[in-house]
Amino acid sequence: METDSLGQFEDSLRRMRVGRTSVEAGSFEDALRSVVETPAVGSPLPFEGVSLGETPVELDPTPDQLQNAKTGVTAAAMGVADYGSIVVRSSPAGDEPASLYPETHVAVLRGSDVVPDMPTAFERLAESVGTDRGDAIIATGPSATADMGELVYGAHGPKAVHVLILEDR
Repeated sequence: METDSLGQFEDSLRRMRVGRTSVEAGSFEDALRSVVETPAVGSPLPFEGVSLGETPVELDPTPDQLQNAKTGVTAAAMGVADYGSIVVRSSPAGDEPASLYPETHVAVLRGSDVVPDMPTAFERLAESVGTDRGDAIIATGPSATADMGELVYGAHGPKAVHVLILEDR
């Protein structure tokens, strides 16, 4: 990851109305608690030294819990600097529904996983998706539509997105 890519990523997030917090692992749980509104659902985080800890996030939600959740917390496999997009990989833990159904999606991303552009992201995805035959969601900002006139947020996904960027990873 280049420092310029991370700065560009943060600028792109700002333009897309996405909240962002840069945090070191030691302060992660406090930062997470500050952006999670309950009830919350999510999946375990795959980053060494970082966990949901005591944050009240249901890791194995029922369909009702998923539908009623205010916040979904997932890991992001990658950030795309020029668009401010995040990549959420599919997992047996159910990362995709937790990133799509709740009103707010909180994505946790290692700063080192920010790539400069979409061609680089597609190259990386081709390697990993081709190997494990998984899939991924590329999300850019909160859900929005102008199908019926005025721009409306949250029409078919989260109304808000917040990215917690792990600085020391």
